[in-house]
Amino acid sequence: MMKRNIIKSAAGLLTVLSLTITGCSNFLDINDNPNKAETGDPNLVLPSAQAAIAQVVGCHFQIYGGIWNQYWTQNFGNSQYKSVEQYLVQGSDFDRPWQTLYADAMTDLQMISEKAGEAKFRQYAAIALILKAYDLQLLTDAFGDIPMKEALQGESKDSYAPHYDAQAEVYDSIFAMIDRAKGWIDPESAFLPGPEDLIFGGDMDQWTRFANTLKLRAYLRLAYVNKDKAQAGITALQGAEFLTESAQIDYISTGGNNNPLYAELYALGQYRQLRTSNSLFKQMQYRKDPRIDVYFQIISGVRRGMDQASYDIGPNGSTPATIFGADPLNTDAALAPVKFISAYESYFLQAEAVARGWLTGNTAAGLFQQGIQASFDAYHATPGTYITTQVAGFPATGVEAQVDSIITQKYFAMALNQNFEAWTEWRRTGYPKSFFVKPVTGTLPANTYPSRFLYPNTELTRNPNFPGAKVITDKVWWDTKD
Repeated sequence: MMKRNIIKSAAGLLTVLSLTITGCSNFLDINDNPNKAETGDPNLVLPSAQAAIAQVVGCHFQIYGGIWNQYWTQNFGNSQYKSVEQYLVQGSDFDRPWQTLYADAMTDLQMISEKAGEAKFRQYAAIALILKAYDLQLLTDAFGDIPMKEALQGESKDSYAPHYDAQAEVYDSIFAMIDRAKGWIDPESAFLPGPEDLIFGGDMDQWTRFANTLKLRAYLRLAYVNKDKAQAGITALQGAEFLTESAQIDYISTGGNNNPLYAELYALGQYRQLRTSNSLFKQMQYRKDPRIDVYFQIISGVRRGMDQASYDIGPNGSTPATIFGADPLNTDAALAPVKFISAYESYFLQAEAVARGWLTGNTAAGLFQQGIQASFDAYHATPGTYITTQVAGFPATGVEAQVDSIITQKYFAMALNQNFEAWTEWRRTGYPKSFFVKPVTGTLPANTYPSRFLYPNTELTRNPNFPGAKVITDKVWWDTKD
């Protein structure tokens, strides 16, 4: 796997340290005016934007996605995430990630992408536009309809009170942005980014693969809401190259350069707030999944889970392994990467597309196997007979049966490291089936679970064009499958 450390040079060190990244709740307050960035130099702005996205993906979205996808649960004796477990969230809980994805990340990405006309900045612009599409997908998958066309209009009045665009329109823009950015990519350019590109170090071939994989992900999101469009878009990707290495940001143990989840938990008093949920643990145990010894730490001589939201009952479950950043008592957790798109996600996306008959050239079973193998490789786990057993049990026919198997294995591969995306795939497909349980202290009826994030309170109080509040059981546009 390609390793891109965020500290590659003195310039990179100064850039990252200047951001003072310190977890979920107090980071990247660098743009008081969300429509006017401090600098126009892409060498400085690009890493700032990438780090901002990683903060949200790796911390706030990671926490909510992990709890709502029942990967982990609040530990016994603490209370930091009790309200999340109980589904008693408020709009103000989402003020910070909304601001970061818009005011910090997207504003900077917009500014860089507008420099595509300058040859020396065109590759930066291509990366920025791809990441803007990625950023928009995060926002719309989390919140539904979002401001887009009027959100980044400089100093115009619309940028301070933007109207909301329908999710279908946002997705159309995502596809268009990816296509436009790919047209700018030139791996032979004399003006390639270097270590200031925290994800691929200026490797534009990798950015092409990232763009293709992101586009595949986005089209598959439409599989149940607009099958014809999804099929046409994916079929047009025939022959494209997809990621075989994870797109991620790696961190170091130096203060301000830690994994954002680690930094958040460390700042909360160094308590192991997040523990392994039985919803995940027992399923892996039942399947004799060897990754169980890699994913979870030993507690009281064993590895174990705890029932979802049983924080007033105990006993505690295992702390997730340091490779996931969730252990503030071990500095190794500070090094955990934030994954934008993993290699195993790429293989599972391709496997689903082939299972649906929308891509050819490989078998769904073969790509399914590569996806599981890539997960084991990423965490240096020894598979034994697990992979061959899973492949032997892969359904020979039946699209939904095959998709069920693919998404179920994706659930285990993404566990504890791509929590929001895994939760989003569960919302889209309904797979895996029957894994979730009613949390011990959950406030929703049995078999009812969150389907979205709430719009931030800042939109309700400041934007006169706010379209109205939602509740967490309101489904987003593409979430149509029973």
